[in-house]
Amino acid sequence: MASKALMKPTLNFKHGTLKNNEAQVQSHSFGQVCFPGKNGVSSSRKSVVVSVVTTKTASPATVVAVPVKTGSTVLLSQKWREIQGLNNWESLVEPLHPLLRNEIIRYGEFVAACYKAFDLDSNSKRYLNCKYGKKNMLKEVGMDDSGYEVTKYIYATPDVNIPIQNDAAPGRWTGYVAVSSDEVTKQLGRRDMLVTFRGTVTNHEWVANFMSSLTPARLDPLHDRPDVKVESGFLSLYTSEEAETKFGLESCRQQLLSEVSRLINKYKGEELSITLAGHSMGSALALLLAYDISELGLNKADHRRKIPVTVFSFGGPRVGNLSFKQRCEQLGVKVLRIVNVNDPITKLPGVLFNENFRGLIGGSRYEFPWFACSCYVHVGVELVLDFFNVQNPSCVHDLETYINLLKWPQRLGIQKEGFDWMNKARDLLISAQSLNINLMPWKDVAINMVNMVQSQRT
Repeated sequence: MASKALMKPTLNFKHGTLKNNEAQVQSHSFGQVCFPGKNGVSSSRKSVVVSVVTTKTASPATVVAVPVKTGSTVLLSQKWREIQGLNNWESLVEPLHPLLRNEIIRYGEFVAACYKAFDLDSNSKRYLNCKYGKKNMLKEVGMDDSGYEVTKYIYATPDVNIPIQNDAAPGRWTGYVAVSSDEVTKQLGRRDMLVTFRGTVTNHEWVANFMSSLTPARLDPLHDRPDVKVESGFLSLYTSEEAETKFGLESCRQQLLSEVSRLINKYKGEELSITLAGHSMGSALALLLAYDISELGLNKADHRRKIPVTVFSFGGPRVGNLSFKQRCEQLGVKVLRIVNVNDPITKLPGVLFNENFRGLIGGSRYEFPWFACSCYVHVGVELVLDFFNVQNPSCVHDLETYINLLKWPQRLGIQKEGFDWMNKARDLLISAQSLNINLMPWKDVAINMVNMVQSQRT
């Protein structure tokens, strides 16, 4: 249980703790739920709790080389495959390699751009869409020197219907696709195709997030794979089309596969990478896309080599079952999960029945026939942070806090205006109750999460 006396964030190591002694966390922008913390990480999942090597952080896409102890310089263009997870980040996370640290920060800032560009003004014509056009979006959010060009905006529409708000249409701007410029491509050592996703904002997305039942993914038309299952709400966001409107949107999946295929064909013959990054719900969409691309074989540049597919997940939930995890590993999907141990979203779904289940029954090695299909399991390597502020529980899921703790582990203090996630969830439940709507099993989960936050404040 996180101590109520813990007022300052810490970065937790496997063999020690680096504490922030200079600043308290203040108000933050993304995420307002809190969870009791745990010491240590279960050995039943592949995870690493890391130390941080502090280096000067430059603007996005400009950190391409770092000095090493021998006095020589390591270029990102020389080590990019390892940084993208070729060897599952072996020997790069303990201590955290400066190049990997800088890349995590860089991709995190591309995800943060989604929130900065997202229009939450209900009086705006662009409400719940991007405030800017593709050509100027990165410039408008302060990333004009990122060296990437936005090529497509992505929209998602969950297949849920709740009469709580008068939404014109459930399809909303979810993220964007971008590609590295020629100059940055030389620095990176490859042409990087980037897809980023924001987290949950709309009521429809909240409902989709709490649809915690597992359902077969069935994304490959040639191979059914009924044992490979994912959370039904995330799959709905990824695959549902907006067919009711006059100009109905294609599904998020169709938009993404079409654009990724176009870019692969456009840059055919070049060294390529596919990088998917997301926060919270966006992490789930990123992992589904990574699995989809790899399952369909879209990343096969030729018969001899595959384009690396890497996911950088910030505060992401579990997405699928054990069979899904195993299939992702077979396909070579690389996932680096950046996680705060106090972040409740990373504990969901599958709070009880998950990859740690056998540890709960005394470490039994007995195999349960239903485990592979019925239990949620995280995918990939876990990079663990530890921060919490009893005066502001919202920080535990805040993307800016994640990024700034990695940027300045000895100097963390952020104050931003943003979306009130906890109150949004509570208002959604209250509105639904007043309308006598059946909230299904996810109602109790949401109420428990809200109550848990309140308990931390008393």
